[in-house]
Amino acid sequence: MARDYYEILGVSRNADKEEIKRAYRKLARKYHPDVNKEEGAEERFKEINRAYEVLSEPEVRARYDRFGEAGVSSGAGAGGPGFGDFGDMGFADIFESFFTGFAGGGGQRRSRGGPTRGDDLRLDLKLDFREAIFGGEKEIRIGHLETCNTCGGTGAKPGTRPQSCSTCNGAGQVRRATRTPFGSFTQVSVCPTCNGTGQVIEEKCDTCGGQGQKQETKKLKITVPAGVDNGTRLRVSSEGDAGQRGGPPGDLYVYLFVNEDAEFRREGINILSEIKISYLQAILGCRLEVNTVDGPTELTIPPGTQPNTVLTLENKGVPKLGNPVMRGDHLITIAIDIPTKLTAEERELLEKLAKIKGDRTGKGGLEGFLGGFFHK
Repeated sequence: MARDYYEILGVSRNADKEEIKRAYRKLARKYHPDVNKEEGAEERFKEINRAYEVLSEPEVRARYDRFGEAGVSSGAGAGGPGFGDFGDMGFADIFESFFTGFAGGGGQRRSRGGPTRGDDLRLDLKLDFREAIFGGEKEIRIGHLETCNTCGGTGAKPGTRPQSCSTCNGAGQVRRATRTPFGSFTQVSVCPTCNGTGQVIEEKCDTCGGQGQKQETKKLKITVPAGVDNGTRLRVSSEGDAGQRGGPPGDLYVYLFVNEDAEFRREGINILSEIKISYLQAILGCRLEVNTVDGPTELTIPPGTQPNTVLTLENKGVPKLGNPVMRGDHLITIAIDIPTKLTAEERELLEKLAKIKGDRTGKGGLEGFLGGFFHK
């Protein structure tokens, strides 16, 4: 017993033509023999085609709704719009011919011989840490298709020009009409003679072999804005592949990746680093010269600075992307170097200091002195 065609396509009995078309397209992609090698996929594909063949035509669908399979078995399956041929077509061909050309005999024809925009290209570019922060000009090399200078992109030998294809009369497509008891159906496919261009080159250009384009390597200078980060994408207009038949070129997209720095880290628009000071500098305070992305800068260490204190150098961070006048801060984490060995003189002086502090606090000894200071 034949399965219900609505069930095959997974649509309700009151589904409109667009719903049926979407359901067919989805299932045909899934079960086409070119992409699905599972057992039974080809039979499923034919079943889906048969269901669409019937439900896509209002008159045939009306007969099916009224009489079931008996109302359409006499002619609809045998002569429709060439669905039986789809089993031998490529995966791309079925959607090219069906969805751009099949229109029950009255669809619009898409011109294939006109200008075509070139492809976009991608380039990954690595930057040093400071290059990403301050930006600047970078020279890059790209390989892309350029219009052949010898033939001007026509693909024809100089002094000649492409001729209109006699098979499709320059349309780039051929049509096959089939008459059935339920109406006339038209199948549109790419012209096999000109491969859809609408033109035939009788004498090909020696430089590009009739392609109209050549692969070339080109040097470019691009401007990297200040403040870029990993994954930032830059668009370089019109530096992709050249278009065909006078079409515009594509664009070049440059994706940026930033190398790590041995001294600095980045967190948003702030820069992070760490410095180590002696316990005496932490106790007494001092002024130090520290490194920043702008160069050496003086930093004040307040007396009594504790381990892991974070000191801020304002406006020494990363420029804000798109507004380089605004900058983040440089955040410096303080680490304190506690010596493991002391000279006799150092120990004597520290013990005297510890005794003085111990007399005041009631906690004697060097360990109590240092411990009490760093954990106030």
